[in-house]
Amino acid sequence: MSSDEEVAYALRWNNNIAIMIFGLVSYEYIFHFEKEVKFVWTRKWTPMTYLYLAARYFGLFLAMLCACWGGLMYIPEGVSYVLAVLLEWGFSFYFLLAEVILIWRLYALYNRSKSILYLLVGLFLVIAALSIGSDIYLYSRPEAFSVKEIVTPNVNYCTSSFNIGPMPSIYVSIPIICFDIFLVVLAVLNLVKHLRERREIQVQPNTYVILIVRCHVIYFLLNLTNEVLLTVLWANIPPAVNSLSEGFINTAPFIIAPRLIISIWDTHANEERTHNSASFEDCICWTLPSTCEEHEMDHV
Repeated sequence: MSSDEEVAYALRWNNNIAIMIFGLVSYEYIFHFEKEVKFVWTRKWTPMTYLYLAARYFGLFLAMLCACWGGLMYIPEGVSYVLAVLLEWGFSFYFLLAEVILIWRLYALYNRSKSILYLLVGLFLVIAALSIGSDIYLYSRPEAFSVKEIVTPNVNYCTSSFNIGPMPSIYVSIPIICFDIFLVVLAVLNLVKHLRERREIQVQPNTYVILIVRCHVIYFLLNLTNEVLLTVLWANIPPAVNSLSEGFINTAPFIIAPRLIISIWDTHANEERTHNSASFEDCICWTLPSTCEEHEMDHV
């Protein structure tokens, strides 16, 4: 394949993935807009509402910026580099935002245990510092990450250039994955304890406990895949694999994270055990039916 053919091949993959991002994110937004109006804009706002809006609209902004960046429309090389670095920092911020949501739900699962909260927040601060440091080392230095302009007789476009090998990215991803494993283990242990207690008294398991643990598992698998693909980008891979990897990274987190939040609200609205007199922000029986205590809905 000649040089011009390789450029055209890479550009075609880039544009196809960009159109896919536009389509998927637009469909997701339209599909859940009615539920968003029902559960967000017509209700009293809680801390989880603010987290949802940040995940929803900051993710939408990042996804659309990813779709526009590159070959779909021409952006000068200097501006492209600034936007590329902004995107990488934005991905890290979005990851940390999603981790805050998971911690908030674990706090609710463990009956607002202060010791659990302090432990998770302490570990989270370490992960946040590591994430910031990796962004500085990997993406904020032109010798490690840069943008190059491809000039052809027919079109000019910019593409990212990963100038160091995948090993630094691998080292950074290991503690992040370990932290996510720790979060999902805590959630599963709580579920096992809950199922055992409910089985002893012959009561159906709490729907929300199962749903929250399921969300933790789904997000763990999502983040594991994301970390692997981010590492793959630093290797010398074919344009098709590179574009598909970026397509997943630039869409899946921004679709799944808000959907996991709104799915719990939707379950709450349709749950038959919810009392008609209870407000949307109240309730959820985490304990036995006879000793049910109210919890804020913003914790889930």
